[in-house]
Amino acid sequence: MSVSIIGVGLHPFGRFPISGREMGLIAARNALADAGLTWDDVDFAAGGSRDGGHADALVSELGLKGTPFMSVYNGCATGGSALLAATYAIESGHADIAMAIGFDKHDRGAFASSAAEYGLQDWYAEAGMMVTTQFFALKLQRYLHDHDLDPRLLSELIAKSLRNGALNPNAWRRNPLSVDEIAEGTMVNDPLTKYMFCSPSEGGAAIVLTSTEKAKQLPYPSVELRSVEFRTRKFGTFEVFSPWLAEDITQGATVHAAKAAFESAGIGPEDIDVAQLQDTEAGAELMHLAECGFCEHGEQGDLIMSGALEIGGKLPVNTDGGCIANGEPIGASGLRQVIECAVQLQGRAGDRQVPGDPRTAFTQVYGAPGLSTCTVLAR
Repeated sequence: MSVSIIGVGLHPFGRFPISGREMGLIAARNALADAGLTWDDVDFAAGGSRDGGHADALVSELGLKGTPFMSVYNGCATGGSALLAATYAIESGHADIAMAIGFDKHDRGAFASSAAEYGLQDWYAEAGMMVTTQFFALKLQRYLHDHDLDPRLLSELIAKSLRNGALNPNAWRRNPLSVDEIAEGTMVNDPLTKYMFCSPSEGGAAIVLTSTEKAKQLPYPSVELRSVEFRTRKFGTFEVFSPWLAEDITQGATVHAAKAAFESAGIGPEDIDVAQLQDTEAGAELMHLAECGFCEHGEQGDLIMSGALEIGGKLPVNTDGGCIANGEPIGASGLRQVIECAVQLQGRAGDRQVPGDPRTAFTQVYGAPGLSTCTVLAR
């Protein structure tokens, strides 16, 4: 892949008295300013949102000049899908400058998903299985049992994310909690307490891209997007919103997307200096560590308890606090991950900056009903 990131922009995540579209617009303008460009310079854009409005309608404020703008939606992987479309536009020669934009504004409480929209019958929702906390807990219980992992590791992961979030001025939750406070919180779905889930939130994120050749001619440092890979589930995987389970469980979409991303980038998990992993709840980060190849299944405890995942550790993970500290505005979440890695590689992360001059980064996002986008970045 010969695409580089030359500008990034965020609207903070949390709850705000403006629309989701306005947050997306602010993020887009911030990204353009970061790149030293205007909307007139953009040849192609892609964006998405679940509940915040139609992304392509942003041209009304950005500028009505006929720029192709593709709206996309792929659950939590919406941002990654927008990024993929923007990179394709550059690699195909269709665009010199492209943008990926994501934003959302969700109601308070759990996501209200329709069974029919996922090809399921009403009984599945009536039984309460569209409430994702139950699925997360069931999958996690089995995983902890099969790999003999201590549930207290979940509290350790959350404590780490909240510590990181406290250093991030754009995060929603900026109050650290102790491991004991997290472990002793109200049980929602065993083994997950109330502090172990992210919440639907609001925010916006945008990225400006160009070819790596053109980026090298610019007076400011860029970050190369070495790969973007997107995969859906295969038969036999244990996925959210699935009313049945195969006799033999096979590897999930994240395994295949991560493997493809590393192969395309020409490096391996052992070469990564900083990573962002989907953490809609504590178990997701735990499982994705192994699914992305950073350790074997069952070996997560060594990484967590050794401090390897901390900002100053061997493999800093979710340095901006992840979904746990930021919440999840679905359209923006995947792009937030890439932006965090980009600013880390550029040395612009402030109080949460990873030491040691990081040069490579990895992101992974997972969404319903079983799809994943992974990226590899380098400078």
